Amino acid sequence: MEPLLEKELELAAQRKGITKSQFIIDAVERALGRKDPYQLFLKVKAESAQDPDAQRLAQAFVAEPGVPYDTEAARAALIAKLKAKHGISLD
Repeated sequence: MEPLLEKELELAAQRKGITKSQFIIDAVERALGRKDPYQLFLKVKAESAQDPDAQRLAQAFVAEPGVPYDTEAARAALIAKLKAKHGISLD
């Protein structure tokens, strides 16, 4: 293998936190269609639909419909709080 290509392989494996061998195995599985990310996503989604704990967790994180987050008001409140904390005034 070319030294530059091997170094790229090594760095890519480090970024993923796996060994070079495991990186190559994952790439080959993906190329052969054994590890299709979309199929894995669908499998996990189907399994989580059957899991009562996942359903309760999903219900806990459902956002309130129709109540958008007011970014400008939150920004103004944060700036006012920081100015008060650090004693900064625009006078």
